Amino acid sequence: MLNRRHLIAIAACVVLGGPAFAQEKSIVVASTTSTQDSGLFGHILPLFKDKTGIAVRVVAQGTGQALDTGRRGDADVVFVHARAAEEKFVAEGAGVKRYPVMYNDFVLIGPESDPAGVKGTKDIVAALKAIKEKGAAFISRGDKSGTHQAELNLWTVAGVDIAKDKGAWYKEIGQGMGAALNTASASNAYVLADRGTWLSFKNRGPLAIVVEGDKRLFNQYGVILVNPQKYPNVKQELGQQFIDWLISPEGQKAIADYKINGEQLFYANAKDPGA
Repeated sequence: MLNRRHLIAIAACVVLGGPAFAQEKSIVVASTTSTQDSGLFGHILPLFKDKTGIAVRVVAQGTGQALDTGRRGDADVVFVHARAAEEKFVAEGAGVKRYPVMYNDFVLIGPESDPAGVKGTKDIVAALKAIKEKGAAFISRGDKSGTHQAELNLWTVAGVDIAKDKGAWYKEIGQGMGAALNTASASNAYVLADRGTWLSFKNRGPLAIVVEGDKRLFNQYGVILVNPQKYPNVKQELGQQFIDWLISPEGQKAIADYKINGEQLFYANAKDPGA
């Protein structure tokens, strides 16, 4: 089991807020692989460090794992995308308060040859039913991430009990978004992805967006300070500074300004009370 010291050592290898020095101000943020794989952190963390002098060490995990890291007190902040799980995290006392930060959407990626015949539709549920009925290859992250939870929820809405109905066509890899896209590219398979990681993904091969625009593909992100009353080693002041910056006009602009080839990856919505 990795403890906080080990996580900091790992994260120091991928510090995106600047070089690691023994005396620098720093926090550990357990976050989703999508926020890292999309390149968002590479864009916003240097801006945050320039403003505050605080380095952010990112431990990129699926949402479920990131919240568990917070539950062990091995992070100061969690930045994830599974609202029900986030609210449970706060309700059980592991976190202080959930703040909405931004949103994007999920997209169904698939082979350009489209063996399930779903390309160009906007009905994700009908698309999943077709994939299952035709036994078309599908890659699942299988890592308890926010994306994985969203995928499982969509199968349920589609009337598919994936635990019972999955066959050789359905492959769980237990890895992050980038790895899932790489596997789908290599195996000519469908995969549910967040749009941000897809836009930053270079190894597309035969893949393209086949389904998008369904309101059920909405993807909200939230940020939470790990509870310092429960975990005394949490850097409360520094962690709250990061949260306050993310939801400030400056932080929200930094998020909105992040684009790839002119396309915006995330939409800031900290002021939306229902997000």
